Amino acid sequence: MTDKLKPLREQIDAIDAQLLDLLNRRARLAQEVGHVKAETRAPVFRPEREAQVLRGVAERNPGPLKNTDVQTIFREIMSSCRALEKRVTVAYLGPAGTFSEQAVYQQFGGAVDGLPCVSIDEVFRATEAGTADFGVVPVENSSEGAVNRTLDLLLGTTTIISGEVSIAVHHSLMTGSGNMDGISMICAHSQALAQCQGWLNQHYPDIERRAVASNAEAAVMASGDARVAAIASEMAGEQYHLGVVHSHIQDDPNNRTRFAVIGQLQTNPS
Repeated sequence: MTDKLKPLREQIDAIDAQLLDLLNRRARLAQEVGHVKAETRAPVFRPEREAQVLRGVAERNPGPLKNTDVQTIFREIMSSCRALEKRVTVAYLGPAGTFSEQAVYQQFGGAVDGLPCVSIDEVFRATEAGTADFGVVPVENSSEGAVNRTLDLLLGTTTIISGEVSIAVHHSLMTGSGNMDGISMICAHSQALAQCQGWLNQHYPDIERRAVASNAEAAVMASGDARVAAIASEMAGEQYHLGVVHSHIQDDPNNRTRFAVIGQLQTNPS
């Protein structure tokens, strides 16, 4: 077994060395691009350009890696290279651990500075004021329909929609202990409660439900109160050290939320 693995591992090590060299060559070119952009005051982030790159790598992908996996890898490469030019700040509905934060990283990659805001209104204000380069706001959920507050704010904002991102929304029921012993209240955002209503009626019809500002806020509450269970993403559960009691409790297994990316940047079609 070891004799057969050794040459394969040596080939992998050699390819990794080539990848490292190529990644840094790409990064140095990105730095040169940044210098040119600085001279011409061109924006660092061009969503239409990044969309073209991601579409191109998927079209050229021979496998066995899935197109989505290849796009994830290239999104992170572009994010890290972009940060060498200028680190982008993105406002979103906080606190940390919300689906809005998840949408930020799906759109921009991990090498950005997230700015959690207390409300959708605050996301717009931060983006309009230039405190954030971009904002990510929920527009529509496949189960609950349009997010009316976002639509109202889009009518009066000075920002421009420069992109959109759609994410799968999977809700989990979580507690500090990882079980429901002693739980007297289930907390979540009002939309999450509505999206899980059928499941909750079947499994925990007698436990009080309370709507809070965000699922991440519910996770914070559950982390500090042994009587509270939260409905939130498993990312939020990891953030606030909660144990999963039940996963995928949303009534619609294909539940998705669409987000708009807002900013001051006028973009071209991708």
